[in-house]
Amino acid sequence: MHDPEKWEPVFGKIMHRTSSAGADVAGAVAAKGNRIFAANRAVGRVAFTVKQVGGKTRRAHVHEAGSLRVRCPGAPAEELEAVLINTAGGVAGGDRFALDVTVGEGTRLVLTTAAAEKIYRAIDQPARIEVKLDVAAGAALAWLPQETILFDRARLARSIEVSLAADAHIILAEAIVFGRTGMGEVVEEGALFDRWRVRRGGRLIYAETVRLEGAIAARLAAPAVAKGAVAVATVLIVPGDEATVAAVRALAFEGEVGASAWNGLASVRLCAADSATLRRDLVHVMTALRGHLPRLWTN
Repeated sequence: MHDPEKWEPVFGKIMHRTSSAGADVAGAVAAKGNRIFAANRAVGRVAFTVKQVGGKTRRAHVHEAGSLRVRCPGAPAEELEAVLINTAGGVAGGDRFALDVTVGEGTRLVLTTAAAEKIYRAIDQPARIEVKLDVAAGAALAWLPQETILFDRARLARSIEVSLAADAHIILAEAIVFGRTGMGEVVEEGALFDRWRVRRGGRLIYAETVRLEGAIAARLAAPAVAKGAVAVATVLIVPGDEATVAAVRALAFEGEVGASAWNGLASVRLCAADSATLRRDLVHVMTALRGHLPRLWTN
């Protein structure tokens, strides 16, 4: 008989502690599981170009791969509205997504998402999202995705690269929510790496990198970080000036909102205790800046 002290439970099964054959089997099962996990990672890419035809903005080129889609629910208009859709139903560790948007000369495009994007817990590798926005001469882009929601132990690495012609316009808005407080969710740990680079006429005019790792809840609780808030957003306006800032400062907000202008651009920062408050404040900002919002923001 085997000595019962040399047996132990591992993942619900009984394996012999001293058996090299058992270790080999366990290693093979783990390796196979890792291969299956890797094979199930989502990969998606969209390349989307718009052009001007008869004073209206129309789709010029659309390439879709994997789980990413882009749809234009309305008719061509002076400003075309486009909607990004992730058919994977969220973003998990190891997923890879890329988006290339080219806003042709003289066009106007507003781009949003079908819903808030959810970033789920990662086992090891982070999810990676790469966004490239190219706005040509005389063109205008409003980049207005709905919120990005991070779950506990999510890992996200995102980069946003913007190339503007000298006279191009952009409003770039991104909101991040660390757990849905209405459902009792708390992001205790995780990782967020968010890198923005904006160039105008080939010259770098804005650079920002946000990095949160490890005990995210503890870091957000710090007065100099978020003072316990779990929902934040940044809005970048190019070109922007003191008049842009004054329009924002004249509004009444529920959360904390600050605005500033320098070197021909303006920035608005929002911080709130929950996603609902952040969204209401963000709607006020976008309405003041644009006069209207994408239809999916108000439905």
